[in-house]
Amino acid sequence: MADTYAEFVPYRVGDEEDYMNDKQKAHFRAILLAWKQELMEEGRRAVTNMQDEPLNLPDPNDRASQEEEFTINLRARDRERKLIRKIDKALERLNLDEYGYCEACGVEIGLRRLEARPTAELCIDCKHLEEEKEKSQVA
Repeated sequence: MADTYAEFVPYRVGDEEDYMNDKQKAHFRAILLAWKQELMEEGRRAVTNMQDEPLNLPDPNDRASQEEEFTINLRARDRERKLIRKIDKALERLNLDEYGYCEACGVEIGLRRLEARPTAELCIDCKHLEEEKEKSQVA
């Protein structure tokens, strides 16, 4: 699955343009909505494909392979469902004029980081700190 948002032209910041102005918000809203639409369509296609598969394959190896394929597809759908929730949260943050600002420290996340990861909630410094904490808890 190719990410639709990767197909968007990077935003070009104009002279003296304010961060997260209406044009920038519209840019990211379009990215998020297109990405969500793509994920939802992919999910519908996967469900249709799974429903179209014959359920009673006579060969036990074929049945096992099919069950494994179903399990992999279900895991992928679960990841996509979680990503759709993140996209919805990002869209809500856009509506509340909170999008683009770090949830931990409040600084600007940055346009390029948001284009690379439109659901980003943390600036790069806070994300790095979060990852370091996670690593130290695992060790």
